[in-house]
Amino acid sequence: MINLEDIGMHLPQGYLFKNIGLQINKGDKVGLVGKNGAGKSTMLRMIAGSVQASEGRIHKPKDCTIGFLTQDIKIDTDQTVFEYLNTSNLVLTKINKRIDEINQELVTREDYESESYLGLLDELNDLNLEFNVHEGFLWEEKITNTLRGLGFNEAELGQELNTFSGGWKMRAELAKILVNNPDAVLLDEPTNHLDILSISWLENYLRTFEGAVIVISHDRLFLDNVTNRTLEIMKGKVYDFAFAYSKYKLVRAEELERMASAKKQQEKDIKHTEELINKFRAKKNKAAFAQSLIKKLEKTEIIELSDDEVSSMKIKFPLSVRPGKWVLEMEDVGKSYGDKLLFKDVNITVGREEKIALLGANGTGKSTLLKRVMKNLEGEGTITYGHNVNITYFAQDQAEKLDPTKTVFETVDNIAEGEIRKSLRSVLGAFLFTGEDSDKKVGVLSGGERTRLALCQLLLSPSNFLILDEPTNHLDIKSKDVLKKALQQYEGTFIVVSHDREFLDGLTNRIWDIENYNLKIHHFGVKEFLKRKMELPNPASAKEVSLKSKSTKEKKEDQPAKLSYEEQKELKRRRNKYKNQVNRSEQAIEKLEARIKELDVIIANLDYSDEDASNKVLADYESQKKELDEQMEIWETGTEGLIELGD
Repeated sequence: MINLEDIGMHLPQGYLFKNIGLQINKGDKVGLVGKNGAGKSTMLRMIAGSVQASEGRIHKPKDCTIGFLTQDIKIDTDQTVFEYLNTSNLVLTKINKRIDEINQELVTREDYESESYLGLLDELNDLNLEFNVHEGFLWEEKITNTLRGLGFNEAELGQELNTFSGGWKMRAELAKILVNNPDAVLLDEPTNHLDILSISWLENYLRTFEGAVIVISHDRLFLDNVTNRTLEIMKGKVYDFAFAYSKYKLVRAEELERMASAKKQQEKDIKHTEELINKFRAKKNKAAFAQSLIKKLEKTEIIELSDDEVSSMKIKFPLSVRPGKWVLEMEDVGKSYGDKLLFKDVNITVGREEKIALLGANGTGKSTLLKRVMKNLEGEGTITYGHNVNITYFAQDQAEKLDPTKTVFETVDNIAEGEIRKSLRSVLGAFLFTGEDSDKKVGVLSGGERTRLALCQLLLSPSNFLILDEPTNHLDIKSKDVLKKALQQYEGTFIVVSHDREFLDGLTNRIWDIENYNLKIHHFGVKEFLKRKMELPNPASAKEVSLKSKSTKEKKEDQPAKLSYEEQKELKRRRNKYKNQVNRSEQAIEKLEARIKELDVIIANLDYSDEDASNKVLADYESQKKELDEQMEIWETGTEGLIELGD
C-alpha cells in the first residue's frame, strides 16, 4: 500500500537515515522504535507528506488516505467538540449541504410536474444513496461513541474546543482521525495524554482497525497489545522485525550478540589484512597482491553496533536529610473551580518512605491535588509538612519551562550548588549529554532530551520528598526503566502521577485513586488495581443495567414466571445463601479496613531497630491485606450471584 524506495533524509549535521526501502501493507500494525533523535517522528512526517525526503520516493495509491497525529498539534477553533468532528468529513459535509439546499428549494416551489422539479427529486434520491454508501446515517453515532471511548462525557461534547487543555485537544484530534477511517493511521506518542481506561479503549480499537497503523510509543505494554511488527531506526538504517515489541527485544538481543561476535572476527581479519598490506606493498613482486587486498578492504562493510548508552545511565536521587516519621498531613483538603468540584474531604497522613501512585481518569484533579500539596494553589482544608521535609516538584510541563535560549550546561550550572558543581559534566553524561551535546541550546532539543534535562535538574536538587507529575512523558523505554530503578532505590517519600502501567508496576506500595470527588487508598499493586477498576461498571452502564433490570422485572410482573414448588424453594435457598455471604463479607471487610488503617499509623511510626517487633507488625499487615483480598472476592461472588437471580 505504501512503498518507501531508497529514502534518505539529510540534515546539516549529516544523514538522519539513507537508502531506506520499506513496504507497509493494509492490516500491518507497526511499532516504530529507536533512540530519541534517531528520526522516528521525521519518518512519520515523510510518510504523511508533511516533510519531503532528501532522496528517494514514497509511492502511495492516488486514493490512499492517511490520518496523522503529531505531538505538536495546534487547534484554534470556536467549534464545539462535536462540531469539530462532525464537519471533518468533507464528502459528507458537501452531501449534507446540497441535501439541505434541495429541501429548502422543494418547500418553496409548486411546479411539481416540471422537469427541473423532478430533476431535483432524482438528485435528492442519488444524494441520499451516496450518503448511505458513506455510512452518513451512522456518522453522528460513530462520533459520539469514539469521543466517549477517549474520555469525553456527554456535557463536554457541546463545549467549545478552545476551552480544553492541549491534552484534550489531542484526544479530539485523535477522535477526528479515527472516525474518518483512513487507509493508514500514523500516531506519534498517542498515549501521552490518555488515562488508563482510554488507553485500553484505543488498544481495542486499533487491534480491530482494518487499515495500516504505524505508531511511535514509549509505552511497552501498548506496543505489545497493538502491534505485530517492529521497525527499529538505528545508526541511519531501518531494521524490520515481524514481532511486537517484547519479542523483538529478545530477537534483537540475540542478533546483537551474533553481530558482536562477527564484529570481533571482522576486526581481527581487518588487522591481519592491514598487516599483509604493510608487509607486501613495498615488494615489487607482491605489489599487485597488496593492491588487491587494499581494494578488498575498501569494499568491506564495517559492522556497526548500537552503543547502549542508556544501560550505563545511573540516576540516584540524593536524600537531603532524614525527615520525621510523617512527611505530609492533609486535613479536609478540597478544591473546586466555581461550580465544578474536583475533590473534597481529603484527610490523610503520609509516613516517611511511602511510595504512592496517584491515579484517576483525566480531569479528576490529580495535578490539582499535587499543586495543593505543594501549596501552589488555594483551596479548602490545610496542608502541613513534617519535620525536616524538603520537597522537589516535577511538574507535568517541567520540560517546557526550561529556558530555550540557554545551553544544556548553563541550565544545570544555574541551579547546582556545593561540591557537585565540580562534576557537572559527569552528571550530564549520566543523562546522555556528552561532548558537544552540553553546548546545545535547549530550544533545539527533542521532547525526550528536554525531559532528561529536567530530570537532571531534579537530581541537583537534594530532597526527601519527590512529587512527580507524569515524569515519563517523552522518555524512551530504556530511560524509563532507569528512572524506575532510581525511584525504587530512593530512600525518601514520593508521590507519582503516571498512566504508564509498565512503569508503575512494582514501583509503589500505595495507590491513591481520585473517584467520585474523594480520595480512596488501596494497598495492592497497580495490576490488581487496574483489574478491579476495569471490572467495575461505569455509571452509564450501571444505569443501563438498572433500567434493564427494571424492564425485566416489569416483564416478569406482566408475565409471571411459572416455577414449581421445588424450583421456588431452591431459588429462595440460593438467594438467602448469597445475601448471607454478602452481609458477612461486608462486616469482615469493614473490620479489616479499620485494622489496616490502624496498622498504617503504626507502620508510619515503626521503630525498625526492634527487628522482632517490626517483623510481627509487618506480617500482621500482610495477613490483613491478604484476608481483605479474599473477602473482596467472596463479596464479588455473592453480589454477582444476586444480580443473576434478579436482586
